[in-house]
Amino acid sequence: QVQLVESGGGLVQAGGSLRLSCAASGRAFRVYRMGWFRQAPGKQRELVASITSGGSTDYAISVKGRFTISRDNAKNTVYLQMNSLEPEDTAVYYCNAALFSDDYWGRGTQVIVSS
Repeated sequence: QVQLVESGGGLVQAGGSLRLSCAASGRAFRVYRMGWFRQAPGKQRELVASITSGGSTDYAISVKGRFTISRDNAKNTVYLQMNSLEPEDTAVYYCNAALFSDDYWGRGTQVIVSS
């Protein structure tokens, strides 16, 4: 069992930055593929970025070059550095941990980008 708690969301002006954190409890954090997803009002949840246990990363086209995902296995934490934020980035951001059939979600943190 893995528990995930997101933090770092808030209100920011367009062009600004935020860093989201996701603290994981439970065993074997380092073996999980970690991801950040987001869901805007009226839209489906979408993958923003992911990082494998080996450190390989993947990004949605809409955030590539602006967002950076990283993980600190010693702290059981995954981060999402978000720069050059746009109003279209407004959403609830969720942390995800996945390994084979295991799939865990945090409760989300709200990000609002004002124009």
